[in-house]
Amino acid sequence: MTKEQGNIGTKSVWAGEADVLVHGATQVPVVVSVAYNYDDMDEWYDVATGKKQGHIYGRNTNPTVQAFEEKVRILEGAEASTSFSTGMAAISNTLYTFLRPGDRVVSIKDTYGGTNKIFTEFLPNMDVDVALCDTGNHEKMEAEIEKGCKILYLETPTNPTVKITDIERMAKKGKEAGALVIIDNTFATPINQNPLELGADLVLHSATKFLGGHADALGGVICGSKELIEPIYHYREINGATMDPWAAYLLLRGMKTLKLRVKQQEINAVAIAEFLLKQDLVEDVYYPGLKTHVNHDIAKKQMRGFGGMLSFSLKGGMDAVRILLPNLVYANRAANLGAVETTYGPARTTSHIECTPEERAKVGIPEGLVRVSAGIEDTEDLIKDLEQAFANL
Repeated sequence: MTKEQGNIGTKSVWAGEADVLVHGATQVPVVVSVAYNYDDMDEWYDVATGKKQGHIYGRNTNPTVQAFEEKVRILEGAEASTSFSTGMAAISNTLYTFLRPGDRVVSIKDTYGGTNKIFTEFLPNMDVDVALCDTGNHEKMEAEIEKGCKILYLETPTNPTVKITDIERMAKKGKEAGALVIIDNTFATPINQNPLELGADLVLHSATKFLGGHADALGGVICGSKELIEPIYHYREINGATMDPWAAYLLLRGMKTLKLRVKQQEINAVAIAEFLLKQDLVEDVYYPGLKTHVNHDIAKKQMRGFGGMLSFSLKGGMDAVRILLPNLVYANRAANLGAVETTYGPARTTSHIECTPEERAKVGIPEGLVRVSAGIEDTEDLIKDLEQAFANL
């Protein structure tokens, strides 16, 4: 048995680290050197040209970063992986690697706001055609794919409305059209979903969120075949969105407790969602673990768990939000998610701050929608906190 053969919780602790451990240390070192010395000129050349394993310059590769990439690669069951300075760098670098003027992208309307801006602003300026479909309307998406598709890009569950797309169905249709199928797996994490097993070509994460889990390090990562990862890595090494080794160390440390955190976050998310359903002042609750969720059956089919993310809208919109959120005690009111602390925030100042009210409304995000990232606190305390906060409404 090797350290890569255990269950996913065990892999989160052990996988990907052995090659960079030194001096009998049990933890991956933080290697901050920018350059690496070679006395043998031929060995230096072989490393620089990829004929031999090693490192030459920090913008290209780094031992600490390498360990992080390996751990995520193993958790996602991929052949290769590469990392980035942020989640948005992972998304943008991947899209820019493969897209050329005249190409066509098919995606969904309510991806994360930054991703949406790439689709609605940056790619059209590059003469790339983008078709955005209603999330969950698989027939419409299939019809758009048939018109031509270089990249099929999906985010499931979505941020912040936690909508679900059938990955297996869409990946099959995408491949029939010759499309590259990319899945943002940030919300689900490798604990609850492995898109490559469902037919996707590439899976990416904003590592800043659940992978790190402590809101103290930025990063992004993408996994897939070696054939696809190599050009993405080349684009990143030249354009410079390199992960910092200190961030890689913090992300590695966070990932050791990934399964434990995700399971407790899910317990809390379920409890919060069920509490919100009973509140007269709550208009809608969005959580794929609820039987009332429009795509609950698809989520059950492709996910091992429903995760720690949910959202809800209040009667009274932002006026009600302005009262409720400041009265919560066990909550960060912040533009982040996936951390050990429970975090609340309106979509208009978190996931979709880049968008206008009209743009948010167009993709089904009301101004009073609140995104909730459940933390790892005791469930009873979070519910009591919500009870006292709702009393103020």
